[in-house]
Amino acid sequence: MSNTTFPFKRYTITSALPYANGPLHIGHLAGAYIPGDIYVRFLRLNAKDVVYVCGSDEHGAAITIKAKKEGTTPQAIIDKYHTQIKDSFEQFGISFDIYHRTSEKIHHELSQEFFLNLYNKGEFIEQVTEQYYDEEFHQFLADRYITGTCPNCKSEGAYGDQCEKCGTSLNPIDLINPISTLSGKPPVLRETKHWYLPLDKYQPWLEKWLLEGKKDVLKPNVYGQCRSWLKSGLQPRSMTRDLDWGVDVPLEEAEGKKLYVWLDAPIGYISATKQWAIDTGNDWESYWKKQPDPTDDACLIHFIGKDNIVFHCITFPSILHAHGEYILPENVPANEFLNLEGDKLSTSRNHAVWLHEYLEEFPGKQDELRYVLTSILPETSDSEFTWKDFQARVNNELVAIFGNFVNRVLVLSHKYFDGKVMPATQLTDTDRLIFSELERYPKHIAGSITQFRFREALAQFMNVARLGNKYLADSEPWKLIKTDEERVKTVLNVSLQLAANLAIMAQPFLPRTAKRMFDMLNFSAVGWQEAGSNALLPAGHQLGEAQLLFEKITDEQVNVQLAKLSQAKEANVKEAKEVPEAKSNVVFEDFVKMDIRAGKILAAEKVAKTKKLLKLTIDTGIDQRTVVSGIAEFFSPEEIVGKQVSILVNLEPREIKGILSQGMILMAEDADGRLDFVAPQTTVQAGSVIR
Repeated sequence: MSNTTFPFKRYTITSALPYANGPLHIGHLAGAYIPGDIYVRFLRLNAKDVVYVCGSDEHGAAITIKAKKEGTTPQAIIDKYHTQIKDSFEQFGISFDIYHRTSEKIHHELSQEFFLNLYNKGEFIEQVTEQYYDEEFHQFLADRYITGTCPNCKSEGAYGDQCEKCGTSLNPIDLINPISTLSGKPPVLRETKHWYLPLDKYQPWLEKWLLEGKKDVLKPNVYGQCRSWLKSGLQPRSMTRDLDWGVDVPLEEAEGKKLYVWLDAPIGYISATKQWAIDTGNDWESYWKKQPDPTDDACLIHFIGKDNIVFHCITFPSILHAHGEYILPENVPANEFLNLEGDKLSTSRNHAVWLHEYLEEFPGKQDELRYVLTSILPETSDSEFTWKDFQARVNNELVAIFGNFVNRVLVLSHKYFDGKVMPATQLTDTDRLIFSELERYPKHIAGSITQFRFREALAQFMNVARLGNKYLADSEPWKLIKTDEERVKTVLNVSLQLAANLAIMAQPFLPRTAKRMFDMLNFSAVGWQEAGSNALLPAGHQLGEAQLLFEKITDEQVNVQLAKLSQAKEANVKEAKEVPEAKSNVVFEDFVKMDIRAGKILAAEKVAKTKKLLKLTIDTGIDQRTVVSGIAEFFSPEEIVGKQVSILVNLEPREIKGILSQGMILMAEDADGRLDFVAPQTTVQAGSVIR
């Protein structure tokens, strides 16, 4: 039996607020929602007091950009996608206590209350700065209304807050050759006043609370990213924006300004809980605020994706700390990114498996997707979803092992004993060994779940199914029935006890399947404390009707999905054939300042702890030098040694990941984002000038 203990009296669990400018895809599920749902279901099976909250994030520049592109209003955009996302979650079975939205009045009021609390305490720095302004549209530009060349990786199309190629966090003024996404023209700098949260002031506290206090608590990928941010030194961050969509800044002098979305969005967790408490007659403060006795404080856990780590581990905790009345997150078990069919998931390129489409095209197969995504969760590093792997895992594991075992046990029990559980009259050493192993599994699974190792927990759960499948195959009751009916009674009793345990332990991972198993076994759902028992179904118990739990995924179904992705890729290529507008003219004297040479790659190696960077040694004809290049996603070190390249040799050297990079390799980027070398077609001498 499981003896898992929980140190907190109540739990507040959140999953990242999905942004209401598009539908959900499997990357979202793998990042925040399946892990959060498994954990919450497990807590409930252990009779813990838990509230699980989420909602649509409905503010920020991206919403207004989407509305402008579609010729509609921000309100129409958020209404459309909130409804779609909420429906998808409900159909998929994510067990939120409330799915709220940040456009609600209760959320605006609470966000403004937070701002005024910090403002009245003097926590903000009021600062007049120069920010980009679009003279044609007569408005200041939020971060996402500005694009340009990333100063870090030199990729074009970086946003004013982040480069999506290399992941670097940016300020708009960092961009090279910035362009307004509204007019397509370079913006100008104008003065504007904003209120900044002094993250640098909280850095000593963060280092103590986070780096010292959470060193053995946070997952290595989460801790490492936080340590890197703190090591580079925090800077004040503006908590207000010049926008016409969002939560009003509650100050007379701030008319027309809105709260920064990353101030109001995480407060959405609290406002959702507050609304849930109103709806159900609960006390929301006991789930969020510090209690007179600290041992009564709730345990706050955020389930998020990699891109939200900094906001949930540094920005939001700093806001809560500055406010003073609220608990801090106990853990933030963030996952890395899920890739798709050898490429990154991309909403803009339609390279995704959309949840609402999956639910339509694979009706009744929610648990199949839950199973496959849980088995490949990117818990500490990126992982990949492919349709062939989806098919293999469903057919070879769910159908052939789990479903096969449960179906055979039920069918044989109905065939031989009219669907009744027979007594286990004489247990053999093999039977006792099965029960001994069974008793250990709930504790092991529970330990993995409480440590947020969901892949490991699911694998151990499937090992119980494997144990039962092998036991039944080795015992061969369909042969024994001819010579030893008493032994068959025992074999089926042992197998049915295993099946009943599987029903209990399936609840966090495969809730729809678990419910069907309880119905088939005519067995009421029970808590985790009952798992591991060898006497769940008493002798004489009448079983329900046997049904197939899973069906095989066909080649035709997989091919349809692969064709959809291929068609999206072709559409992107077709769309990209439209040649981008030329950049502004430069004078010849500016061009000749660039010293571009033919070079040769002498050596190449991956840069440690990065996914995209290679360290190259280049023969430039002038010298041999080191260049760090973001091409590791497309080329392995081994395949490019000896290649000719074009290298800008007089680019100002700069340090990247502790390596001094002395130049830049010229690359061509196709419609799919694929990079290739710009190089001479025939062999030329290293150092040859490219004119």
